[in-house]
Amino acid sequence: MVRESKQQGDNGSSGTSHDRDTIIERVIAVSNAGVTLEFDLPDEASAEDRASAWQYPFRVLKTPGGSIQLLDRAALNARVDKWLKAANWTRDVCGHWIFTWNAFQIECDPEMVLKIAEAFDLPQKVGEGVIYRDKNARGTGTIRRTANSPHGATFAVDLEVDPDTVRRARAESDVVVGEIMRKPVTLGDALEKRSKESISGTISIVFETTLDGQVHRRTKVSKVQTKFPDGHIKTETATQTLERRPVARTDGATTT
Repeated sequence: MVRESKQQGDNGSSGTSHDRDTIIERVIAVSNAGVTLEFDLPDEASAEDRASAWQYPFRVLKTPGGSIQLLDRAALNARVDKWLKAANWTRDVCGHWIFTWNAFQIECDPEMVLKIAEAFDLPQKVGEGVIYRDKNARGTGTIRRTANSPHGATFAVDLEVDPDTVRRARAESDVVVGEIMRKPVTLGDALEKRSKESISGTISIVFETTLDGQVHRRTKVSKVQTKFPDGHIKTETATQTLERRPVARTDGATTT
């Protein structure tokens, strides 16, 4: 997953960011109940990386309906206790935010790994005329075919940004910043302040498929324009590319 963003203000201010994450997805078993998947850090992850990421590896069941269920809660609970002990923390710190090299939340609930699995999940197949919904969009869009090639087809869908979703995400960030800076802000106050912002934008998504119709790459471009109470305007463009690539393992098997 590659995430790139840029911000441009009408006062000349600007900024950019770039982030990249890679995880390994292994198919462990296939049954009538669904597909058992294991998610892990890449083989080249250092011992320090593994020590700081108690979540990996974890296993989930992806049902035929698309829901994702955690399978190894007990193992994750044991690892998080070990992780907390190594940091000289108790479970009282769980859920709080701290700042080291960056800001992060101290997560202790094994169920949080489902968010990781969902973030890296691609739809199995898409098709022309299918109704598509995105959690950050207002309403739905209809998928259309945009190209065919010897390697597969390309599909696209356009959606409208949901201003309330954007405001809530920003308000939650305000609460986090307040906690880190030790200047507490309630979510209600943050939402009230953000409600004065006028927000509009679009979400454009492109799906690239293989010859058998499987989605192997999704590119999502979100453009959000915000007009603040003082009149100045900021435009934000975020591009997220999620790609599944088969990789060869040392034992000769194939994973993604």
